[in-house]
Amino acid sequence: MSRVIHVFRQPERFVAGTVGEPGDRAFYLQAIEEARTISVLLEKQQVSVLAERIEALLAEVSRRFGGAEAEADPAVSSSDNDPLAVPLEEEFRVGTMGLGWDSDSKSIVVELLAVTEEEIDESVVLDDTDEGPDALRVFLSPTQARAFADRAEKVVSAGRAPCPLCAEPLDPEGHVCVRLNGFHQRSPMGGAEAAE
Repeated sequence: MSRVIHVFRQPERFVAGTVGEPGDRAFYLQAIEEARTISVLLEKQQVSVLAERIEALLAEVSRRFGGAEAEADPAVSSSDNDPLAVPLEEEFRVGTMGLGWDSDSKSIVVELLAVTEEEIDESVVLDDTDEGPDALRVFLSPTQARAFADRAEKVVSAGRAPCPLCAEPLDPEGHVCVRLNGFHQRSPMGGAEAAE
């Protein structure tokens, strides 16, 4: 079957979002351009890494090209707090991610490739070859890229609060803290106190 590459050259929206409750969230990236919407599923860590790498790429482009290339447009609103568009239909699960700078359009190019059982040759990323996994390719202005990274970081950090002792996520049902060895003794008064 031939490879499908979904290309968004001027997306109206490219955002990270979640479905589900903290501790049981599914992470999505969603691109919207005109009447077309594509959503892909990925891991929380992938969202975090993509946001970090976009920030690093913007800094590198700014350093190399004197800042003008990667400057955000202050006239463009960068806060998009709206939920993901519905119906939410997963196009594919993301395996490999690619990131680049297109100097012709002065855009950050994000490419997300579907999970595949075969090893992916690096030459497939950001390429239009007929062979390889399905892909989503999005061109973002520096302003859009910064807005994406900001929202992605907020989405990732909006999960469960960390335990003040061990920093592991707290569950609503309770938490077995490794720092307390998960053990609580009953005091003679009937209250619980932590074992040392």
